[in-house]
Amino acid sequence: MSGRGLLAASGLSLLAAIWLLPLDILLPRFPLHMLRHMGLVAVSAPLLVLGFPRLGRKLAIPPLIAVLLEFLLVWAWHLPAAHGLAYRLPGAFALEQGGFLLVGLLVWAGCLRGVVTGDRGQALIGATGLLLTSMHMTLLGAILTLAPRDLYAGFCGTAPDLSAQTVGGMLMLAIGTPIYLVAGVALAAIALKPHEASA
Repeated sequence: MSGRGLLAASGLSLLAAIWLLPLDILLPRFPLHMLRHMGLVAVSAPLLVLGFPRLGRKLAIPPLIAVLLEFLLVWAWHLPAAHGLAYRLPGAFALEQGGFLLVGLLVWAGCLRGVVTGDRGQALIGATGLLLTSMHMTLLGAILTLAPRDLYAGFCGTAPDLSAQTVGGMLMLAIGTPIYLVAGVALAAIALKPHEASA
């Protein structure tokens, strides 16, 4: 299997695992939500973009627009009322998860486009986009981790579980923050290398 084939198979396998495996027997509700969220936007999406180059080309919009769309959608679905809706209604859950995957694909396709085309200016813009994404993921993860009460129980109709919310926030910090940060720094290094060499 080629490198691209392995990336594509890994991305598709992760999608299947996220949505089909009975992970609810292993994790409480909110940590499972966050594991799915991070698996979609930070792990599966880049694997699919790299594994299916044609898909990446079709979805490559300007990186900062993709990052803004992702920011708005992620924060909107983490508002308590919207999260409760996705928890209670299967249709809203499907819309939430599909939206996470779509904006994840848009971010990675847009941000990696400069590397694929060899355009170092675009690679630097892509690096900026990934670093901004790392920052807002860190902020949201910190809010969830440090919140003094369960923000979602009243909207989901469940008993408060602050420890589960804390673990969910920590998963966001442990998965999303470093992936976007490392990828952003790597893209910046690629974009700046010619300038360093010429200097």
